[in-house]
Amino acid sequence: MERRMSADELEAGFDRALENNHIFAVYQPQINHTTGRMIGAEALMRWNDPDAGMQYPVDFISVMEERGLICRADLHVFECVCAFQKKILEEGMTAVPISFNISRYDIRQEDYVEQLEEIRKHYDIPVRLLRAEITESSAVGGMELVSAALHKLHECGYVVEMDDFGSGYSSLNILKDLDVDIIKLDMSFLSGTIGGRGGVIISSMVQMSKWLQTPVIAEGVETMEQADYMKSLGCNYIQGYLYSRPVSEKGFLEKLQRLSHEPITPALHLIESIDAGKFWNPDSMETLIFNNFVGGAVIFAYEKGRVSILRLNNAYLEEIGMNMSARDFLTTNPWRQHSFEGQRIYEDAIKKAIRSGNEEVCETWRTFESSCCGEEKICIRSFIRMIGQTGEQYLFFARVQNITAEKKRYIELFDSERRFRFASEQANVYAWEYIYETKEMHPCFRCMRDLHLPPVVKNYPETAFEAGIFPEDYWDMYRDWMRQLHEGVEHLEGIIPLTVGRIPFIVRYTNVFDENGKPLKGFGSATMVVSEEEE
Repeated sequence: MERRMSADELEAGFDRALENNHIFAVYQPQINHTTGRMIGAEALMRWNDPDAGMQYPVDFISVMEERGLICRADLHVFECVCAFQKKILEEGMTAVPISFNISRYDIRQEDYVEQLEEIRKHYDIPVRLLRAEITESSAVGGMELVSAALHKLHECGYVVEMDDFGSGYSSLNILKDLDVDIIKLDMSFLSGTIGGRGGVIISSMVQMSKWLQTPVIAEGVETMEQADYMKSLGCNYIQGYLYSRPVSEKGFLEKLQRLSHEPITPALHLIESIDAGKFWNPDSMETLIFNNFVGGAVIFAYEKGRVSILRLNNAYLEEIGMNMSARDFLTTNPWRQHSFEGQRIYEDAIKKAIRSGNEEVCETWRTFESSCCGEEKICIRSFIRMIGQTGEQYLFFARVQNITAEKKRYIELFDSERRFRFASEQANVYAWEYIYETKEMHPCFRCMRDLHLPPVVKNYPETAFEAGIFPEDYWDMYRDWMRQLHEGVEHLEGIIPLTVGRIPFIVRYTNVFDENGKPLKGFGSATMVVSEEEE
């Protein structure tokens, strides 16, 4: 049974706790909320006493500080981090940077950075895999000491993060005087609600960090709404219980091997419970949701083929991107933006939403016109849901996404695929894309036509072996290629006889990596070897 140890017990058991690793590190991942990729982690101190059980920082940190023990404890945790990173590297995994905390008491020791370096060099850990975290409060009253410590850390190659930014009283002055590389925002501003004065402050901090060209990590993110709000401000990196609690080394290794991560706290299902009438109350929860959480959105009425927009949010105007005002939309017949075919598609989705009671999706090209931007055709993806009915009039809530760029890329891709298909038919070239996370191969048109492959080949390359594309005596070699690609080799090339006719092809692979150096996918090609006689 766990019990809180007294200050005297903590001090008396401190040396034993260090010697027996009862004081240790746990790790909380930092995630890119846009991609789901882990971009780093923070090491946090824990103390598990064999008699009293688990002790948490709130129980022992202040005691360590008061009794002069914190520096030794911080160095011990740093050594735990270095040993753990060495284990990760030795096991051949792609490591991510791990942050370690430096307290104001550590900073007061003139040789503290030298002690860190001695430990790091002992374990032979690249400095890029370790990040120093100082707290904003460390700088209050000791700016010269902190500046000197930062200078030493930078000379040694460390990236320096400012932790708990915004929790102190001198944030702007500190940013001006301290050369930190990453800012970690204290999300206590958004506890309880999103928006309001706290949201304004958070938004200003993110904007200010952009001006300083300093990356931002939001710390203490617990809900999808908070994460999406920060993402809408331009802060994609988050740390908090939404994705993971602090975990043991074993738990962190399991997470490290995943290519992407899903939130463990689901988003609130707010739309289903919306009271449509409350949309008109400026102080209601529905209005708060509409203005802050749902992205570009519009409320419209539909009656006997007529549509009228009743309300839209600022995100809707930003999504359209034509510098139009809300008045421009509220005073115009929406059908004017649609072609005849576009109106038919959108109206079909409306009628389907009435019948099903569910959210229905459609994509339509629309023509928008503004005084400053002129006329522009934009493709809009709409998620339409009925939220009210009176007589023959229906009330709808619709989320919108401007997918013009996506559609244009698709058109360009289709066009380039057509051109590639023509060129490859002349040059005897096959091409494909291999996705490591799913072990799926996406073949080009010619691969599908000549080799009778589906658009997505599952469990590659075993499926290709079974189809007879590779001779059996080359299976082991090709499996070894796949292993090397998964492990991060940049390029592979060799001559392999393909198909039952054993026609020689030059097979090439080029790897694509994410921001931490993990391979995302490989681009492969096979070019027929042409002899001089054939030429």
